[in-house]
Amino acid sequence: MTAKIEGFDRLIEPFRTELLAYCYRMLGSAHDAEDLVQDTFLRAWRAREQYDETRSSLRTWLYRIATNVCLTALEVRGRRPLPSGLVAASDPLGPLVRGDALWLQPLPDALLDAGDPAAAVVDRSSLRLAFAAALQHLSARQRGALILRDVLGFSAAEAADILGATVASVNSSLHRARTRVQEVEVQPERLSEPSAAEQRAWVDRYMKAFEQADVEGLKQLLTEDVIMEMPPMLNWFAGPGNYGLFMEWVFQAAGTDWRLTAVTANGQHGFAAYRRVGDGYELHTLQIFTVTAEGISRNSVFQDSAVFDSFGLTAELGPGEFATSDANSSSPAAGMY
Repeated sequence: MTAKIEGFDRLIEPFRTELLAYCYRMLGSAHDAEDLVQDTFLRAWRAREQYDETRSSLRTWLYRIATNVCLTALEVRGRRPLPSGLVAASDPLGPLVRGDALWLQPLPDALLDAGDPAAAVVDRSSLRLAFAAALQHLSARQRGALILRDVLGFSAAEAADILGATVASVNSSLHRARTRVQEVEVQPERLSEPSAAEQRAWVDRYMKAFEQADVEGLKQLLTEDVIMEMPPMLNWFAGPGNYGLFMEWVFQAAGTDWRLTAVTANGQHGFAAYRRVGDGYELHTLQIFTVTAEGISRNSVFQDSAVFDSFGLTAELGPGEFATSDANSSSPAAGMY
């Protein structure tokens, strides 16, 4: 019996990474995704005697279980937006306003890279924060239909089997989902996305300018339609001018002495920022960038302990220390700053 159980575990384990990415796309939370994959595997193990390989592949069977788990979770947890999907752009010199929404969270790349050869099957472009945010505007079943068909490449019949629906219903949900995603995407897809090395170079230049509190240097790296948003604050800013005004205020309010450590999430580059407090440095924000051939088009800034924990970031640094993240290889009075 033990050998049989171990054999089943070996059969399903290679699907862990892609199921994690799937659950993240559905829920918009790294922590929730990990929990739901564990629930999926537990349910699969309990139902292992019911699996019939003549009716569906093991992959399809696991996705059916994962989908049921996600749909049940979404009935309770609802959607996770970003500020730009909720309210109008803000005055960069206005007060910061904290929102009580359940916010979209980034997914550390390290959760997909942990020496798992199955990571190669994960389409990182479909994990980008802008796409993940667009998915949050869909109903749960529309979200499932779009991900299963357009991202994962399941046939209409397979998607219907996974969702427990008819082919006609899946096709209808897919049509509505595609239309809605086109409506809510803030920026069109760029045809000339730079290479990973070029994207890293843009962010490295940004980090250097940030460490020097060089606002003009930061603005030179931004596209004309750049957006900065920063949950849990509702405020978000559009355009280099507004971005620069806000960053001037940041350096005035939070100081100009920072320690930064590079991170990657959702197939995008970024950094964790530690600001000087007394003799040391305190973890302040996690910033993830969307980079195009023209420059940085979006900065998603997070200040959430759950997000920090998912990246394995230490809360404080001593004067001579530099931050490292276990999840990556590479409380101020005025709200966020």
